[in-house]
Amino acid sequence: MNSSMFIGTGVALITPFKNDKSIDFDAYANVIEHVIDGGVDFLVPLGSTGETATLNEEESRKILDFVIEVNKGRKPIVAGNFGGKNTIELVKKIHDYNFKGIDAILSSSPEYVKPNQAGIFAHYMEMEKVSSVPIILYNVPGRTKSNMEAATTVKLAKASRKFIAIKEATGDLIQSTRIIKDAPDDFLILSGDDEVTLPMISVGGHGVISVMANVYPKFFSQMARFALNGEMDKARQRNLETYDLHKWLYIEGNPVGIKTAMQHIGLCGNDVRLPLHQMSDENKANLVACMEATKNH
Repeated sequence: MNSSMFIGTGVALITPFKNDKSIDFDAYANVIEHVIDGGVDFLVPLGSTGETATLNEEESRKILDFVIEVNKGRKPIVAGNFGGKNTIELVKKIHDYNFKGIDAILSSSPEYVKPNQAGIFAHYMEMEKVSSVPIILYNVPGRTKSNMEAATTVKLAKASRKFIAIKEATGDLIQSTRIIKDAPDDFLILSGDDEVTLPMISVGGHGVISVMANVYPKFFSQMARFALNGEMDKARQRNLETYDLHKWLYIEGNPVGIKTAMQHIGLCGNDVRLPLHQMSDENKANLVACMEATKNH
């Protein structure tokens, strides 16, 4: 399994909606072209940023087929709609799925049920038995309410070459460094939090699956590339120039902020599906002001 195609900046693609909350495929095509032109390294549709929790299976399949068609093989594609708390149903889905045009899947550890480490390990090993594509693990305790400990991640990385990377969204550099130290050399550690991308790369991480790269793909992918190339002064400069944006992008949840930012630059509307809600006027004004200030750097 070749993991090198996922070094650098992946973008957790938003799912643009029309005012009636149907999928806006014209805007989606514009977003794809925007991020590819901006130099991102791979595409990740149907993650939490893509509001997959509010999409049905038919919509999710249409989105994947659309991304594959528009991409035309230019960038690797990671399908993000392969998490779940029901291991049996998830394994059946993977077994029956058509993965043509998909380079890997992203799978968060089971949410809500809060399994122990043995349960998390066994869950992923059941997936490994049936998956025909590489698996990127996803540790996001803020959503799942359970942490996949470093030892479990390393154990999975050593158990099968199908596990090629982890999206580590704890913001915990101690845990991330432990994985970097103990995992196989070709196992990638990708930041799941834009805000800690630079420090994670500085301790040996390999990149990021980014939300901000939807709106600033060139800026953010350049920052990661500078860091990966050891040009830390340039990377630090890029990081600081956009750093104030993090607060406003996430103050009302993801992807509420990033969709508001995308609306501001004219790429799509800011519509989200319930239970998410559009950003308040006050926070929108602060986000837009921060974006305008960023332009001046």
